[in-house]
Amino acid sequence: MVGRLKYIFTLVLVACLTQVNASSNLVVSLKAGDGIQTLLSRYKLHQSTCNLDSFLELNDLGPTDHLILEKRYTLPLRVYDYTSGTIRATLGIDDYDKALRIQKYNQGLVESGVKEKGYKEDGKLWVPYHELFCVPKTSDFKSYTMTVPILGDEYKEITVEDESLAGCVYYLVSGHGGPDPGAMTKKDGHYLCEDEYAYDVTLRLARNLLSHGAKVYVIVRDNNDGIRDEQYLGHDKDEVVWFKQPIPINQVRRLKQRTNAVNELYEKEKEKAKLQKMIVVHVDSRTVGEKIDIFFYHFPGSSAGKQSADTLLHTIDAKYKEHQKNRGYKGVVKARDLYVLRESKPTAVYIELGNITNEFDQKRLLIVDNRQAIANWLFLGVQKDANRILGN
Repeated sequence: MVGRLKYIFTLVLVACLTQVNASSNLVVSLKAGDGIQTLLSRYKLHQSTCNLDSFLELNDLGPTDHLILEKRYTLPLRVYDYTSGTIRATLGIDDYDKALRIQKYNQGLVESGVKEKGYKEDGKLWVPYHELFCVPKTSDFKSYTMTVPILGDEYKEITVEDESLAGCVYYLVSGHGGPDPGAMTKKDGHYLCEDEYAYDVTLRLARNLLSHGAKVYVIVRDNNDGIRDEQYLGHDKDEVVWFKQPIPINQVRRLKQRTNAVNELYEKEKEKAKLQKMIVVHVDSRTVGEKIDIFFYHFPGSSAGKQSADTLLHTIDAKYKEHQKNRGYKGVVKARDLYVLRESKPTAVYIELGNITNEFDQKRLLIVDNRQAIANWLFLGVQKDANRILGN
């Protein structure tokens, strides 16, 4: 049955290709269970926020909208007739490095089975939007790719689209880890652990920041678990703290360990950095019936922390109003004397993503497109915060 479905999907894809002309977008059907993130990941378009934004615009979607199996969707992927002998001649470009990236992109799709034949065989060159249609913020900047293994095999290749956050250093700290899974609950026979979902959102945020030139330190790390697109994230105890420190059982020692790591890095970076910020990501646990929105803490008396938290809050509020007009957003910013906020040298914001025991808040965590949307919205807030501070 699986082979038959794969065969049917191949036929649909070939049918799509026969209808496009040079410089037309690829239009595809879905597989069962596809969301925005999984679809873009299959076509290796998930490495650029430009591709995501373009996909939403092309299909008139919001980042938390669900895809419909019966519909076909336009990808941020152009198909060109390969008739000129070289990629540069086909696209009318002079950039050798760009042409090489596009060549490797097409080869990767063939190797993964998404594209049936290479462009020299079928005469169809596939070009993702971020290579041709995403204009960098500075005219002399050339996008490039970098490899960040901690993000996992599917997401480790990052396209740096611009340097709008160059000189900005971020310390991302996902809550708990190692011997402490944090808040837990059980759903459909699966354990949901705070540390796993907080870590996944943190890595997605890290990826967004890196793609715009920021320097990012992922403080709590798991070398086995990169960004994961599964609904239920398996839990383990092998997380470490920057760089390879085992996480202790004692809570006070755990908090000291991660704040010490951040503070040491802060001292090393302070001569060169334009700004340094710490972002702490957690998932709350309350009574089952209590539905909460994403909310933020800052250290009491820290006006800089409050301003950063307010910027994140207002950004998410605006996004909900844009994409879910009648939903309403009840997130708040509060002052709280937490150890990591008090003892860390960079200005810090502490984020609670939702109530892990509530069925509505669980959708914010379990649905991969929702986790990505949270990371995207948090990134926009962080970017606005940096622009506010630096006067950009």
